[in-house]
Amino acid sequence: MTGDPEPRSARTIARSVFSGRMLVVALMGFVSGLPLLLTGSVLQAWMKDAGVDLATIGLFALAGIPYTLKFVWAPLFDRYVPIALGRRRGWLLLVQLALIGALVLLAQSDPAGAPLGVAIAALLVTFFSASQDIVVDAYRREVLADDEQGLGAALAVNGYRLGMLLASGGGLILADHWAFPAVYLLMAGCMLVGVATTLLAPEPGAPAGHPRSLREAVIDPFVDYFQRPDAVAILLFILLYKIGDAMAAHMTTPFYLDVGFTKTEIGAVVKLFGFWATVAGGLVGGVVILRLGIVRALWGFGILQALSTAAFVALAVVGPELGALTAVIAFENLSSGLGTSAYVAFMATLTNRRFTATQYALLSSLMGIPRVLAAAPTGWLAAELGWAVFFLGCALAAIPGLWVLAWLQRRGTLQRPAEVPACSPCRPW
Repeated sequence: MTGDPEPRSARTIARSVFSGRMLVVALMGFVSGLPLLLTGSVLQAWMKDAGVDLATIGLFALAGIPYTLKFVWAPLFDRYVPIALGRRRGWLLLVQLALIGALVLLAQSDPAGAPLGVAIAALLVTFFSASQDIVVDAYRREVLADDEQGLGAALAVNGYRLGMLLASGGGLILADHWAFPAVYLLMAGCMLVGVATTLLAPEPGAPAGHPRSLREAVIDPFVDYFQRPDAVAILLFILLYKIGDAMAAHMTTPFYLDVGFTKTEIGAVVKLFGFWATVAGGLVGGVVILRLGIVRALWGFGILQALSTAAFVALAVVGPELGALTAVIAFENLSSGLGTSAYVAFMATLTNRRFTATQYALLSSLMGIPRVLAAAPTGWLAAELGWAVFFLGCALAAIPGLWVLAWLQRRGTLQRPAEVPACSPCRPW
């Protein structure tokens, strides 16, 4: 973990923004997002079209379990080095080829006649997709300097969103004209973008002291993390930083409908316009982090997130005014993109390059806890308190995370010197 470095000049910022490293990070984000909804909404549409009953379709949500348990096998990617391309690119190539094979297998399955076969193929897709996520996250951490992590996170997240958009939106549109197996084969072909990127990208330099045994790969990442000052408080900050944002986001669609907006208005403003506002926020956030540093960005973006959540209070009072909805969505999605870029970058700087895959997989799993636990009672809270009070409470929920951030700063925990990048041969990229 690092404190904020000296501000970068405009020239060095431009050199980072337009570097080959950032292009690689964006493309890897794209191929990470592509498979996600191919076992979600697209597969649900295929099964529904094939006449599969709703109970069976619902059970296929279990195919997503590997995404939540990826930290279990992440140590393997830190411990073992494939025979070609190095520790990160070697594993990436193997899991990407396996993922393409799993998508081809899924394309050849029969949802109506053999749902068990579909389930096995879908589980293989999610397993290799989650494995790809582990190595992509580790690669990004190791190939970028600490102060580049914000921009790298923004490009990776935006690439991820574009991959999801291609698979879900594009896949469903194509399914009106092509058979679903052909759509899945096309998406498997799109994964070749990842293979080409892996083959052409530089390999991060191997850090000294990487695990020499499976025991070291499993145990040492935990020992290493909890030896640092205020380790538990840092985990608490990760849990709390976006908790209000997550609570509010979980109930926005019922809120829009309850206020009186039409589904067309929600689709056009919230989904389409909001998507690009989030993309813009992430990109701006990445550049701002290069200038200000991660800690200052966490402060500024955290406050903006709270204020944008509070803006829903005004929308609840104003009612179904399209201009007000557009303004709130622009503010909220820009702030969310900004906050996410700083949040993901901060987690990346917490990892030790000796155990990047394992520690990042654990931290990203922890990051998802508020989305599940904190979001669960939001419907009851909204019904009991009313929309205005509910969103005000979500805005105030940002305060504990910022308080922990201030406490960590006072103790000097966030002021350690920046780690020297492990990928010095890759810096010209």
